[in-house]
Amino acid sequence: MIESYSFGKIVINGKTYTSDVIVYLDRVKGSWWRKSGHLLQKDDINDVLQYEPEILIVGTGAQGLMDITEETKQLVKSKGIELIAKETDEACRIYNELKKKRKVVAILHLTC
Repeated sequence: MIESYSFGKIVINGKTYTSDVIVYLDRVKGSWWRKSGHLLQKDDINDVLQYEPEILIVGTGAQGLMDITEETKQLVKSKGIELIAKETDEACRIYNELKKKRKVVAILHLTC
């Protein structure tokens, strides 16, 4: 469960993270980095696609400055995965709500 989020900091299942994360149902991958700072590209989500979620939630940052390439959006869609992209605080709320019902992964950018 995502317990709290504020700019640059997130608490998940009692553990604090200060860099971007991928939240699976059964684990958290901390210190997640993309090839390009504020751009989510298809190569950045290889691990996520292997997990085969029903829904991929992308937290685009506190002000929503992380973009998703069109190529990445099309790849996710081609795998039959629903993509939800929101500012990170809203993405956290949605993840907590949906994780009880569906196979969900959240990719969360903690700053910008």
